[in-house]
Amino acid sequence: MVKASYSALTEGEVYVPGLSAEYVSQTYGVPLDQIAKLASAENPHGASPKAREAVDRMLGRLDIYPDWTARALREAIAAKYGFPADNVVCGSGETEVISMVIRAFAKPDEPVLMHDPCFPLYRIYSNCEGRRPVFSPMGEDFAPEIDRYIARMKEVNPKIAFLTNPHNPSGIMISEADARRVCEAASKDTLVVLDEAYVHYTEAEYGMKLLKEFPNLIVLRTFSKAFGLAGLRIGFGISNNPALILPLRHIKPTWNMGQLQIAGGVAGINDDEHVNRAVKTVVEMRAYVAKRIEAIPGFRMVPGSRANFFLTQILAPELDSTKVFNELLKRGVIVKDGSDIPGLGSRYLRVDVNLQKHMDRFADALADIKIA
Repeated sequence: MVKASYSALTEGEVYVPGLSAEYVSQTYGVPLDQIAKLASAENPHGASPKAREAVDRMLGRLDIYPDWTARALREAIAAKYGFPADNVVCGSGETEVISMVIRAFAKPDEPVLMHDPCFPLYRIYSNCEGRRPVFSPMGEDFAPEIDRYIARMKEVNPKIAFLTNPHNPSGIMISEADARRVCEAASKDTLVVLDEAYVHYTEAEYGMKLLKEFPNLIVLRTFSKAFGLAGLRIGFGISNNPALILPLRHIKPTWNMGQLQIAGGVAGINDDEHVNRAVKTVVEMRAYVAKRIEAIPGFRMVPGSRANFFLTQILAPELDSTKVFNELLKRGVIVKDGSDIPGLGSRYLRVDVNLQKHMDRFADALADIKIA
């Protein structure tokens, strides 16, 4: 019998995505239009209108192979941020680019550094590829503890060091000075990967600037969040050092980006009006929901999130994250159970920031859960 090369491929951890509104509606009988989906960090205002129009125009070319390097999209991204097109690689979502980076820059059993907790796919992809995930613990309320991170980096000399800004799942932001310290401390054998999937919501973007300073740095971004194109699956990696991008171009699936992805991304990357609208809503609603949670006994919003999600800490000892998660589902609210995120655990929920009606539904449902 033929077996997989690594047990992680058959027995390992799998990523747990947020539930769909349709599933919750069918399971709990909540009308679809009354469900607050707060588990996938989706755009509160939907897809970029410019991207939608571009996708509609491209429907007549579904029978035609796209450019295998997604050149038009790479050129649009490069022009937006001031780099040559050869300094950009595109993927079917940022998650595909993460998998390509791990495969290209670390050999089997070589270390890949990440915070604990972290975006689970860093760890899952590392395990599935036979690479060795190593962790740096976070501090109180998920402080990034950059001194500890740098010490851990020097101890294990990882081939890849993932730095997520803002951090997922906490939303805590790493300062520009601290990100620069990590890049400076990394050895010549370590690739620093700055994952900026949620960076627009911080209102303090700086990763692209750091690229000009550090040849050992790649920045990752996605179109799924601020641009509202999660259903198209578009992500990219960018570096000031084209030698870091070339291996990713070689290792990626040949036609990993379809006509609709390319067209939507080319139009969406310049839809600043849509991005700014989403950022404004999220910034306002982060402050709004913080005040609402402050008035609910038994729960606490972990302070400091700069993303379009935050952590809710469960203080009531008789409750845990799975129980609260299920009680919220009954009330038409979808969040992420911290028990499904290794390193986070059963005292936390990850909750998206969205429109006020959804924030109110979440807060009202949380307040309705009985605490002994």
